[in-house]
Amino acid sequence: MRSEQGAGPMKRRRGGWLLALVVLAGAGGAYAWHRHEEAGAAKPAARAPAAVPVTFAQVEQGPLAVVLGGLGTVQAYNTVQVRSRVDGEILKIGFREGQVVRKGDLLAQVDPRPYQAALDQAKAKKTQDEANLKNAKADLERYTKLGDYASRQQTETQGAQVSQLTAQVASDQAAIDNATTQLSYATIQAPIDGVTGFRLIDVGNIVNAAQQTAIVTITQVEPIFVVYTAPEERLREVTKALAAGPVPVEAWSTDGAAKLSEGRLDLVNNQVDTATGTIRLKASFANKDHALWPGLSVSTRMRTGTIPDAVTVPDDAVQHGPKGLYAFVVDDQKRAHMQPITVGRSDGGRTEVTKGLSSGQTVIWRGQSRVQEGALVAESRPAGNAALAQSEAR
Repeated sequence: MRSEQGAGPMKRRRGGWLLALVVLAGAGGAYAWHRHEEAGAAKPAARAPAAVPVTFAQVEQGPLAVVLGGLGTVQAYNTVQVRSRVDGEILKIGFREGQVVRKGDLLAQVDPRPYQAALDQAKAKKTQDEANLKNAKADLERYTKLGDYASRQQTETQGAQVSQLTAQVASDQAAIDNATTQLSYATIQAPIDGVTGFRLIDVGNIVNAAQQTAIVTITQVEPIFVVYTAPEERLREVTKALAAGPVPVEAWSTDGAAKLSEGRLDLVNNQVDTATGTIRLKASFANKDHALWPGLSVSTRMRTGTIPDAVTVPDDAVQHGPKGLYAFVVDDQKRAHMQPITVGRSDGGRTEVTKGLSSGQTVIWRGQSRVQEGALVAESRPAGNAALAQSEAR
């Protein structure tokens, strides 16, 4: 009886717990459904794709210089290895290494005393022979005035003596000239204008005319040459331009970042290099600022003519694709379209378009990497201009 009475309350407690669980489950489902409805209502609609920021450029038409580029090496106008032409001891060095010297400047002084002595001796010999000649002429004049009182043999012998002494005086003068020349060689002077290199002889060294070691090397850098090459296909173009007048040539650094000097074409070599298929050219530059130096590698830009009405675009607007060259053309709806093109010459950051574009069209200059066919584009404002616009708005 006690067990049956205790089972009744236990059943009632189990039924209460089950009812509570059912109520809680229903409330949780209602709350989840309500949150789902709110999330669905708050989800925004899909946006249209944004325009790709790019930089625009206009297709222009006008004169374009015909420029032929190349690589070259700077060469000194003249190079002289200064050596001694006489034997002796170096008493003085008259230059500094790397100094700019002018023709006639003192470079070195060889001991001049032996050569001065030889000159003095030649002068004394001439004076002696001139005195003998004077006496011989006087005797000849006396023999001539005696007429028949002097024998013919005496007169002829005296005449021969005068001629012999006259020749001896002339020989003495030649010896004086030679001694003077040798003495002048003892003073070593710069033969040209130029820049000195390393000094190879010091004071106190003995030099001689037969030695191979130079005292110094002088290179002339005003003016200076640049020797460069051009493809053999351009030979006719270059020779035609040279025949028409001066052909301007610019020398640039090898990286193309800085223009070093301006000059003109002087020479087209007389034969084509069959091994490389190129023709060698030589241009001269005034080089007053010494921007060009012998042995320096440079890039050259030679202007051989002008295209009067060339259609051009910026160099960066020309793109390379699987089917060749193309450019992105922007239509009135700011949509980009790939346009196949054919190009010609390039100069000053612009490239000639011989086929595919016309003057006045708008092309994409920068930012093509994110553009596809038919993409919507918008011109981006450079950072500097954006900052300026914000400051003006404030």
